[in-house]
Amino acid sequence: MLTTTALAAALLLQAAPPSEVARLYEIAGAPQSSRIMEDIGMLAGFGTRHTLSETESDERGIGAARRWIAAEFEEISRDCGGCLEVRLVSDFVEGERRIPERTEIVNVIAIQRGRLDPNRMVMMSGDIDSRASDVLDGEIDAPGANDNASGMAGVLEAARVLTQYEFPGTIVYAGLSGEEQGLFGGRIVAGVATEEGWDLKAVLNNDMIGNIGGIDGVVANNTIRVFSEGTRADETPEAARYRRYRGGEVDSPARNLARYIDRMAEDYLPNLDAEMIYRLDRFGRGGHQTPFSEVGIPAVRIMETHEHYDRQHQDIRNEDGRHYGDTIEYVDGPFAARATALNALTMAGIAGAPPFPTSVELEGAVQPSAKLTWEDGGENRRARRNLAGYRVYWRKTTDPQWTNSRFVGEVNEWTFENLVVDNYFFGVSAVAPDGSETPVVFPGPPGRFEPLEQGADE
Repeated sequence: MLTTTALAAALLLQAAPPSEVARLYEIAGAPQSSRIMEDIGMLAGFGTRHTLSETESDERGIGAARRWIAAEFEEISRDCGGCLEVRLVSDFVEGERRIPERTEIVNVIAIQRGRLDPNRMVMMSGDIDSRASDVLDGEIDAPGANDNASGMAGVLEAARVLTQYEFPGTIVYAGLSGEEQGLFGGRIVAGVATEEGWDLKAVLNNDMIGNIGGIDGVVANNTIRVFSEGTRADETPEAARYRRYRGGEVDSPARNLARYIDRMAEDYLPNLDAEMIYRLDRFGRGGHQTPFSEVGIPAVRIMETHEHYDRQHQDIRNEDGRHYGDTIEYVDGPFAARATALNALTMAGIAGAPPFPTSVELEGAVQPSAKLTWEDGGENRRARRNLAGYRVYWRKTTDPQWTNSRFVGEVNEWTFENLVVDNYFFGVSAVAPDGSETPVVFPGPPGRFEPLEQGADE
């Protein structure tokens, strides 16, 4: 292993990977608004997808919707030579305020296995279910065109696009149920991921990606919100002590995932601005990213910037010339396609990257320099063949985005000369030969992209 001092000369001979990944430009332009709108129309056409709705009919209700989604994944898989594993993940729920009777919550997932690192995963999710004014009414029409046929259609379209490529890591496309009843589908899938030992590095929950006209009177088709938690939900007392004295309140893995998404938009989608929102979700509301965050899996919510509440959770009607209800004429296909492209770019970037650096630590108290150390991620030697080296990052403590970086090669430490550790935040990412890169990993327990274990982070 080269020391930092001896490394300087060696770095002159080690070229950095490209700063752009050529195929990401192709992926950015691939999602088709016509296909997304066709899928939204199909999902809305089931009348209602309420969790408590009809399950036997092939024309109406959530049962018909989830069978259609599974069939679409199977068709996509046939088109790519069987590259998807289509799976139903379900469990029964009863005795809940919004699910009083025993009900099976069925999620539909499709897994595109990576060729080098199949257990390292990134997931895009959308919700299958819909609702009207009465959260317990499974009979009334609730087309849920934007909430959340748009997100589910985005997942299907992302699968169509990304299955045309191979990646070192695995991509999971998920349709989750029971969201309106209490995030039950996400809880079930998060539980399975934990039990089966998925190395799930990121969950992109898409909940309403088709509306551009807000109840505030603003119409905007060029901005999208990315919600992310600050302090991680699985923080241990030891990790909290570390964070209090060394920082990390705004550098959870979810927050650095959000920064990664923001960079993807800036680099590859010039007509879409990702706005980072420093909250787990909207004020007083929730979404399917939360069950994953609760078990230590980095997760964000991606959604439109300006909501229209008349078109959410409302019976379809007109009152005094005002429309209520979530119907397809208020969905903007081109905007949903750009939102889908942002998801596809993010997943392609993460799945194309090497294993994430682990055990990232920072030293430098009462010194004129800061030293960052880390370990190679992943136990799979084949996966590490995709590693070109590491890129270190730093920024002022008040800056929202990483502002400075340097490719340092295939090493496991870097000393920032003449940078006082107190005045900056630091991190590291892993970079593939084609330029694909992981999100930045912040030092210590606050920033780890793995769940924290009780008592393991003193």
